[in-house]
Amino acid sequence: MSAENQLQVVFITNDRRNKEKAIEEGIPAFTCEEYVKSLTANPELIDRLACLSEEGSEIESGKVIFSEHLPLSKLQQGIKSGTYLQGTFRASRENYLEATVWVHGDTEENKEIILQGLKNLNRAIHEDIVAVELLPKNQWVAPSSVVLHDEGQNEDDVEKEEERERILKTAVNEKMLKPTGRVVGIIKRNWRPYCGMLSKSDIKESRRHLFTPADKRIPRIRIETRQASTLEGRRIIVAVDGWPRNSRYPNGHFVKNLGEVGDKETETEVLLLEHDVPHQPFSQAVLSFLPKMPWSITEKDMKNREDLRHLCVCSVDPPGCTDIDDALHCRELENGNLEVGVHIADVSHFIRPGNALDQESARRGTTVYLCEKRIDMVPELLSSNLCSLRCNVDRLAFSCIWEMNHNAEILKTRFTKSAINSKASLTYAEAQMRIDSATMNDDITTSLRGLNKLAKILKKRRIEKGALTLSSPEVRFHMDSETHDPIDLQTKELRETNSMVEEFMLLANISVAKKIHEEFSEHALLRKHPAPPPSNYEILVKAAKSKNLEIKTDTAKSLADSLDRADSPSFPYLNTLLRILATRCMMQAVYFCSGMDNDFHHYGLASPIYTHFTSPIRRYADIIVHRLLAVAIGADCTYPELTDKHKLAHLCKNLNFRHKMAQYAQRASVAFHTQLFFKSKGIVSEEAYILFVRKNAIVVLIPKYGLEGTVFFEEKDKPKPRLIYDDEIPSLKIEDTVFHIFDKVKVKIVLDSSNLQHQKIRMSLVEPQIPGISIPMDTSNMDINEPERKKKKLEK
Repeated sequence: MSAENQLQVVFITNDRRNKEKAIEEGIPAFTCEEYVKSLTANPELIDRLACLSEEGSEIESGKVIFSEHLPLSKLQQGIKSGTYLQGTFRASRENYLEATVWVHGDTEENKEIILQGLKNLNRAIHEDIVAVELLPKNQWVAPSSVVLHDEGQNEDDVEKEEERERILKTAVNEKMLKPTGRVVGIIKRNWRPYCGMLSKSDIKESRRHLFTPADKRIPRIRIETRQASTLEGRRIIVAVDGWPRNSRYPNGHFVKNLGEVGDKETETEVLLLEHDVPHQPFSQAVLSFLPKMPWSITEKDMKNREDLRHLCVCSVDPPGCTDIDDALHCRELENGNLEVGVHIADVSHFIRPGNALDQESARRGTTVYLCEKRIDMVPELLSSNLCSLRCNVDRLAFSCIWEMNHNAEILKTRFTKSAINSKASLTYAEAQMRIDSATMNDDITTSLRGLNKLAKILKKRRIEKGALTLSSPEVRFHMDSETHDPIDLQTKELRETNSMVEEFMLLANISVAKKIHEEFSEHALLRKHPAPPPSNYEILVKAAKSKNLEIKTDTAKSLADSLDRADSPSFPYLNTLLRILATRCMMQAVYFCSGMDNDFHHYGLASPIYTHFTSPIRRYADIIVHRLLAVAIGADCTYPELTDKHKLAHLCKNLNFRHKMAQYAQRASVAFHTQLFFKSKGIVSEEAYILFVRKNAIVVLIPKYGLEGTVFFEEKDKPKPRLIYDDEIPSLKIEDTVFHIFDKVKVKIVLDSSNLQHQKIRMSLVEPQIPGISIPMDTSNMDINEPERKKKKLEK
């Protein structure tokens, strides 16, 4: 090779000794930082360098703020000996000076340890695995009811923090005190790239700025960037590099510019990234396992399968639904009994264990439904076409078929893989119209009427057993067909037919759960809903008591019965409010592996066993359940992972995480669209009901919009009102007016954009009128977006 063509080798290392050796041997060697800084044509690359210098840089005050983290070996010894406890650090959304640590292991008494104050949080970040030392009992504290957000500017003003910490230590009675501790070391960092915005430094020409994450639980991060002016007003991603002892904030570096804040595409991207929702397009490797088109049922497909194409099957779904998982039929048998069938898309026929398509579906875990976007778990060819049980086409299904008497008692149950041809895809409204029609008597309508009659009996029986009917204020947006902006909000109405479909889905899930557990007692994938600890219900019981109603919570049945009895003729909405509040007291339902657990009970459904079988297009758990059931009836073969309870337990952990994140992403999407809605609507005043009272605020629900928000009573730069908070009732007295949970108030709603990142719906009290607190409904005094209000404390 001629000299001029020779490649020049450059050695990049951050190891000092390696670099010295290389230079001795005549190899050009640079640290990563030196090399990137030498690339003068691309100055923006410097922003992406990790901030490695732990030793205080010139802006850090030399003062040590935090105590040292102990080395891992010391932590492990301490955990072994019981001096320290290991757990997951959970930061608070409402108060940046408070966190809890969920202790690992099965000790009942110290399940949850509370941490208060910067120094005790000691640089732990949300979701880190930490070691905690319990403080002596005389230093225990109570969870604070104060809402505090970190809003200091670029300075490291630790004195101010200490003053704020004193606010937390309010007088409390003994029984409110909780085990309290401090972080002594970090066992595992669980950092991820964070979305948020730059808070540009007030110092001219400064390269150092604070980045404010969108997630309230993450502290602000100090980054160096030369492009602050171009990044202002944009959503960006930042990674954390470290958190020195003498720095008020962690250090990090810029990773990516996502786009303009408030832009629908950008905000959806932020929302998906922040909730860790896998949303990139399916890869070629994944798509290569899809069936070739045109597709039709072959003779081979019909092996081990019943032909049920002659049955009068139909599906009932929300309008515009393209991923139809389930279809139903009901017909009278010659012996006078009824045959009822639930037919579920046979997704596991198309997704074979272990291939790239299967792995990707397992990773995604669930389909995520946002307001205008669906992030599919499986590619569209399956979700909206080959697995969707559309009408008048042949489709493969997995059927659960019962013989019942007219009193909805099951006489026989059988499961079979099948081929079906749906005779109608109806919406809930269309199905309801058929059932109610005086003139229609065709097969589909007769089938629907039979199903509806049985469903009513099933529902009544379920409720008698103690199943809960809870409430959540769900809203739907009407979109403008041109701009896709929300123009109207409506709360979802539920028809009888919603309930009809739900009853048979529940019945199928329970029947399948029993079958797979009979066959595979050690590795059935089931779903349970733990009963909440009694303390969860305190708020519900107190709230009802303040309205002279008694709520019993010793069993699900007594809760359901007392909710049914709790009504007030003068206040019809009270019962819905109680049910909404009861929902907040519940635990999360979770997937688990039967061989790793002995409590199977589903509290909300009052069923001793339950699983998910009816939505395999949008939930991966159902695909596993289909595979287990197929092996149980000899319709498909097994594979090693299916019978490995440890692998199954690991899979359940991911599914539970993905389901929780999908739920949060959906809520965030509704919140964002609600903001767009109020942006175009201007200022409105609406009736609201109090859901919670806090020390310095009330949390209200506006039924018309299914919208929740906080009305604060202490504003910066305004005289403080007299506030008396009583935790026992609970009540909040402001000047001479007392507020209780479920009281009706009137609030003004306005979109506050003074903080671009956390644009929020702001609510202020209109009625009852309290001098100096309530505001008149005229809009002339709306200075909400004036610059001097820029630094308003906002919360998401």
